[in-house]
Amino acid sequence: METVFTRGVRRPAAVTGRDSRSARRALTVTVLAVLGVGNAAAIVWLWWHGGNVTKVHSQGEFLTSIARITGLLGAYLALLQVLLLARLRPLERLVGFDRLTVWHRWNGHACLYLILAHVFFSIWGYADMDRITVGKEIPTMIWHGHYPGMIVATVGTFLFVAVVFSSIVVVRRRLDYRWWYALHFTAYAAIALGWFHQIPTGNELVLDTTAQYYWESLYLATLAVLIVFRVVVPAANAFRYRLRVAEVREEGPGVVSLRITGKRLERLHAAGGQFFLWRFLTRHSWYEAHPFSLSAAPTPDALRLTVKGLGDFTGSVGRLRPGTRVIAEGPFGVFTAAARRREKVLLIAGGIGVTPIRALLDEMDGDIVVVYRVLRESDAVLRDELTATGAELHVVAGDHAVEEGRNLLSPEHLRQLVPDVSEREIYLCGPPAMTSAIERTVRALHVPRKYVHVERFAF
Repeated sequence: METVFTRGVRRPAAVTGRDSRSARRALTVTVLAVLGVGNAAAIVWLWWHGGNVTKVHSQGEFLTSIARITGLLGAYLALLQVLLLARLRPLERLVGFDRLTVWHRWNGHACLYLILAHVFFSIWGYADMDRITVGKEIPTMIWHGHYPGMIVATVGTFLFVAVVFSSIVVVRRRLDYRWWYALHFTAYAAIALGWFHQIPTGNELVLDTTAQYYWESLYLATLAVLIVFRVVVPAANAFRYRLRVAEVREEGPGVVSLRITGKRLERLHAAGGQFFLWRFLTRHSWYEAHPFSLSAAPTPDALRLTVKGLGDFTGSVGRLRPGTRVIAEGPFGVFTAAARRREKVLLIAGGIGVTPIRALLDEMDGDIVVVYRVLRESDAVLRDELTATGAELHVVAGDHAVEEGRNLLSPEHLRQLVPDVSEREIYLCGPPAMTSAIERTVRALHVPRKYVHVERFAF
């Protein structure tokens, strides 16, 4: 069930610069919070200034007033949703892609709930004022032309619901990546439809020129950021770095490594443990961007990634031809040696999650232990390279579904493999279920949370 390989360790290296990075990160988060809350406060003030509290005299007016503020805040959160994953590299380098992803997920849910509340209170309020039932008010609002922009608003709402529903973990695991990616792309259409509903017909915006200019500036600023960071910057970098596939090498059953060459790649300032969004310019995949970590430290003329065939796209990566042009957006992630605070380090990898771990080993010195969790020993790709780094390596093979493998990497087992685990900085990468289980394990072994760095492999 378990195979253990051990090798010598490297010399310790000084760990510096952590406090300044933490301070910049805290300052960035504070500034973002102030900007976000400040704009939300401005929106509430515009709503109040529009008479939505002082001029409310009936139940219908009260309900539609609630509908207006929930609609305004929902639209604002939709714009924030775009900015959170607009690939703003300076922001991502300070805050971290994982944290931005968490913010994006919770903001998305809040956005949807506000929009649904806007729909609910709008229908209820106007039904009350029109003295008809809710069932009769719905077709009156949408089809009879009494309230302009309702058709596009209805379509936009359904798109928001579909995007959030597709983000639920169970659905994501069953949905093909290409369909999931395309569905999330429709969020931009939903926001655009919101413009045509909100700007021409919103009560506060029609009656208040200042409010209208304010909202238009929010939309246009978001659009400008999106165009710059999602279109202009990637296009400029494609011309600047001239990336191409130089070599496709099989590492094991269904696993291939791609060596990507280009010009003066040191200007990317990439580090081991980071990932890029890769777009291979072939006839069938030019429109898809997929996240893959570097599987070796970057050099001035080459990057390497290692991919396991788990779906339609990843299964076809091995058929890419040398010379294929590549666009890479990034690097992203703070799963790097720069996050290290302790001299002793434990790197834990699960399956193909070994790729950033392998790259980290190129940039780490000192007392390093690697634990590599696989189902079968034959699944341990890049094992020879891990051994050659000189780090202490434990390959743990076995199936949790059977009795013999039930306790693999339990707190007792991990302490047996690495007796001083509580004294180490932990880097953990693998499938979400595995990383969550091992996070609980290292916490049970009294490793402080600040010394645990996690990268989850999931689209």
